[in-house]
Amino acid sequence: MEDVIIKIAEQKIQEAMERGEFDNLPGKGKPLVFDDCSSVPEDLRAGYRIMKNAGVLPVEMDIKKQIAFLEKMIADCRDMHKKEELRQQLFELRLTYNIMMEKRRR
Repeated sequence: MEDVIIKIAEQKIQEAMERGEFDNLPGKGKPLVFDDCSSVPEDLRAGYRIMKNAGVLPVEMDIKKQIAFLEKMIADCRDMHKKEELRQQLFELRLTYNIMMEKRRR
């Protein structure tokens, strides 16, 4: 039964190709981009994919973005008092991130 379904599907795809229904698809001629989830533990991949598709970042990624933003702010800051405040915020974010990652490793 499964072979029959596969043959019908292949026939329908072939007919659509012959009619040119796949000729003007977005990205035609460009390499496919695959999401590399190899760094995400297998038991978390489905959840991460759902979050990604919903446009939501995992907490640790959001913290990393905040860290990068603060580093840029510190580099551009000319006010020494404000710079010290930013450094303290950066220290606290890095500490939060490191604690989170340590808990995950356990």
